[in-house]
Amino acid sequence: MALVRWNPWREMATLQQQMNRLFDETLVPATGWERSLVRVPAAEMEETKDAIHLKLEVPGIEAKDLDVQVTENAVSISGERKEETKTEENGVTKSEFHYGKFQRVIPLPARIQNTQVQAEYKDGILSLTLPKSEEEKNKVVKVNLEEAAA
Repeated sequence: MALVRWNPWREMATLQQQMNRLFDETLVPATGWERSLVRVPAAEMEETKDAIHLKLEVPGIEAKDLDVQVTENAVSISGERKEETKTEENGVTKSEFHYGKFQRVIPLPARIQNTQVQAEYKDGILSLTLPKSEEEKNKVVKVNLEEAAA
């Protein structure tokens, strides 16, 4: 039998990788009595010269059940995916759908004109066009290289 040296730091590193993998998922704990996890909407953001384009994935939810609030610095989306009730006498029902309330706040990389936001909801994708404020469009930062070199 060979003697193997035990390295506790290797086990700690493995545990840390597993925890990081867990938190990298887009899952957050459900509120209330639910023991399952509720998925928050996946987001995709693109910044152009004049606007920020934000897409959120919210399949299975009607537009009237979504609450979207936009400030100059962030977008907040919340809603509820309602469970359909089915009763079966002798059968077993297994569901992998996620039900319940969700909320996500997405900070924006630039100030926007929140009164000029355009929204479109089609096929479970919420698309927001967030025009940048005039100050952000014309923002130029001068870098002084003489002080940096000293």
